[in-house]
Amino acid sequence: MKLLEGKNVIITGASRGIGSGIARVFAEHGAHVAFTYSSSEGPAIELEKELTEVGVKAKAFKSNAASFEESEALVGQVLEEFGGIDVLINNAGITKDNLLMRMGESDFDTVIRVNLKSVFNMTKAVQRTLLKQRKGSIINMSSVVGVKGNAGQTNYAASKSGIIGFTKSVALELGSRNIRCNAIAPGFIETEMTDKLDEKTVQGWRDAIPLKRGGTPEDVANACLFLASDMSSYITGQVLQVDGGMLT
Repeated sequence: MKLLEGKNVIITGASRGIGSGIARVFAEHGAHVAFTYSSSEGPAIELEKELTEVGVKAKAFKSNAASFEESEALVGQVLEEFGGIDVLINNAGITKDNLLMRMGESDFDTVIRVNLKSVFNMTKAVQRTLLKQRKGSIINMSSVVGVKGNAGQTNYAASKSGIIGFTKSVALELGSRNIRCNAIAPGFIETEMTDKLDEKTVQGWRDAIPLKRGGTPEDVANACLFLASDMSSYITGQVLQVDGGMLT
């Protein structure tokens, strides 16, 4: 059973990691996927090819979600080429970790702009389309760090916590038009980024998780699939932790 047959989806920051995992799962469930990348053109082109081979329409767009103008332009392009938008997944994000005493103002501002303002930009840009059709699902990628905080990540934690507040507010504003807005808070997810860490550090994180393993991009993608599909039609304004019990 394909849960998203014929649906049009936008995923920001999907050339690799969690974003690419979401794109693959959605394509397998029949969704047409428009996704963005900022600098990883090679992986983006490869992913586009991979998705189209599944039998759905897919296209990579180079777009900076932190720019309001580029976000509006992207939505216009997707509407023109795909004919509609049913699901938005705000996944673009970066880290610039440091202790507060060593963190530069630009490191704080950049993370807020890319992680949080991008969610405003893209949600604002698709809102008119979703309101007209009186349906849609918006999924915002937060983090367990946005729920509990983390030393050395004041900028990242602030951005991800802000996403939770934004999500709940949008859910209240748009719920009467049958538009749902939820957030996902991943825990320790093993991606290309974690592959660069030493095995002892990674194993220490795994041991601290009740399920004794790191998550995969597919674990997050499956949660997104649930929130994007009609299986979650009575769920909005919620934060789903995909963390193996890390914050239990």
